[in-house]
Amino acid sequence: MGRPPPRTALTWMLLLSLLGAWAGLCTAQGSKVLEGQECEAHSQPWQTALFQGGRLICGGVLVGAGWVLTAAHCKKPKYTVRLGDHSLQSKDEPEQAMSVAQSIQHPCYNSSNVEDHSHDLMLIRLKRQASLGAKVKPIRLADHCARVGQTCTISGWGTVTSPRENFPDTLNCAQVQIFSQKKCKRAYPGKVNEGMVCAGNSNGADTCQGDSGGPLVCDGRLQGITSWGSDPCGRPEKPGVYTNICRYRDWIIKTMGSGLGPAE
Repeated sequence: MGRPPPRTALTWMLLLSLLGAWAGLCTAQGSKVLEGQECEAHSQPWQTALFQGGRLICGGVLVGAGWVLTAAHCKKPKYTVRLGDHSLQSKDEPEQAMSVAQSIQHPCYNSSNVEDHSHDLMLIRLKRQASLGAKVKPIRLADHCARVGQTCTISGWGTVTSPRENFPDTLNCAQVQIFSQKKCKRAYPGKVNEGMVCAGNSNGADTCQGDSGGPLVCDGRLQGITSWGSDPCGRPEKPGVYTNICRYRDWIIKTMGSGLGPAE
């Protein structure tokens, strides 16, 4: 087996025909096929999208007027950041396309080891500050780690089916719960450390390909950055794995305030 894929967008597997075989592990909820759904437009004003040309490569999170937080594995030689989007195909009124001045991966991230998902975090300094308002605004970083069982929101434009990919036009959201570290490590033996946090639910709500770098939001605070997980996505016993923001808060604040660019 290769490494579980980076979460490079929300997935809920269309497997009603296999419901019996899955014995309740299918992502269907009652009469619903998809556990997630389209977000209320601009209800996640910190959500950003990273584009390489016209292609979505990752999500991101606005954490300051001039700063976006995303996954380190999302780094490309050149890309743009879009803020205020809901529909990727239609021009949204608050939409802003921003050039990137600098991409700062966490210094302990090891891009040469594909089996190591540790420190999967990157700050992007924008070339200019965003125009902030109700539909484009930074999110506050968590000042304490998430509680086991806490309900949180994931969001992204990634595939809503897996393994077959089907990318939505509009931002999708789902509710997940925080797993204990013990349960997370049992799901992924030898791959999980304290810099990671797992979240999922019994219906298989999950992030998937296209969602990397997007937010895990608990009680209005950023608790995680979408990093990696199972292949296919959406397996209730194999939760999504997120970079654990409470473990990196000091590095984020120090980097944003170090004179590399405009801080919040």
